[in-house]
Amino acid sequence: MRLFPKEENFFKYLEDLADKVEEGGRFLLEMARNIDYSDAKASGLKELEHEADVITHKTYERLHKTFLTPIDREDLYALLNKMDSIMDAIESIGLCICMYKVTKYNEEIIEQVGILFQTVKKGKEIIFNLHDMKNAQVILDGCVEIHVLENAGDIVTRNAIRNLFLKENDAIELLKWKEIFERIEEAIDTCNTVSNIIEGIVLKQA
Repeated sequence: MRLFPKEENFFKYLEDLADKVEEGGRFLLEMARNIDYSDAKASGLKELEHEADVITHKTYERLHKTFLTPIDREDLYALLNKMDSIMDAIESIGLCICMYKVTKYNEEIIEQVGILFQTVKKGKEIIFNLHDMKNAQVILDGCVEIHVLENAGDIVTRNAIRNLFLKENDAIELLKWKEIFERIEEAIDTCNTVSNIIEGIVLKQA
């Protein structure tokens, strides 16, 4: 009879979720570059979000059944929650653009979604280094890079919205695009929140 539950590899769960979030970010970037916001693409993005949810909920379940965790339970829960929120935000952006039936090319959308994808990729990189505190400096450097990307995303958002008010005469179109830009900015901000959580984990164990 087992007195204690088997050790859970929570780092593997985090890596699986990071993989799925990166996949979602790449999928959204391809949609933006190809101006393909069809129902089929929306369904594909929704399926990726569902797969991320399955990983997240499975990890929550294991977390509740495990006495000892490799990092503070509260930090692990917060990290899972925010990583899942990034995937939720990516799906929300895609569905929003599909719902608004966007069909015209917009360079600023591609630039901003590109920044989101870069941020997601860097987040995955630091997640994959989290299992070993010998990688602490690599992780902390990655967190700084994410903060720089978040600032770059803010600049793109401000410029894009300013240009909307200067050039867009259709009030409905203006509101549509403004919401899309703000949703992408919120997704990038959530990536930065994940980075802050990871930075805190590393500094606690330094």
